[in-house]
Amino acid sequence: MAKLIFKLKSVPYDEADDIKNLLTENEIAFYESPAGNWAISMHALWLNDEDQYTEAKKLIDEYQIERSQRVRQETQKKFDQGEYETFIQRLLNKPTQFFIPLAIILIILYFSIMPFLEIGG
Repeated sequence: MAKLIFKLKSVPYDEADDIKNLLTENEIAFYESPAGNWAISMHALWLNDEDQYTEAKKLIDEYQIERSQRVRQETQKKFDQGEYETFIQRLLNKPTQFFIPLAIILIILYFSIMPFLEIGG
């Protein structure tokens, strides 16, 4: 019986490819189930052989620890070099990406609440 080894929902493509390559290199048989047309199925990697579960889980856990450390170091390096864009910098560089959605939200909120305020008044 197949055993779930790794859910692919919200996983970056490069990480998913790395996990697949890792399993293939270590000769662990798996298959991928797609999310389907409406993304209601589970997009995941499944093991064909349950006996390989502990080995596969160990490999994936080690990879994720290494990846998280690498991403943290890259982020810290960008931050130290001043290349990391903060919220304030993004707001100053591209104000329309913040203010247009904010205006739309406020307009929707206004028209949603006004009928109730007029009833009470």
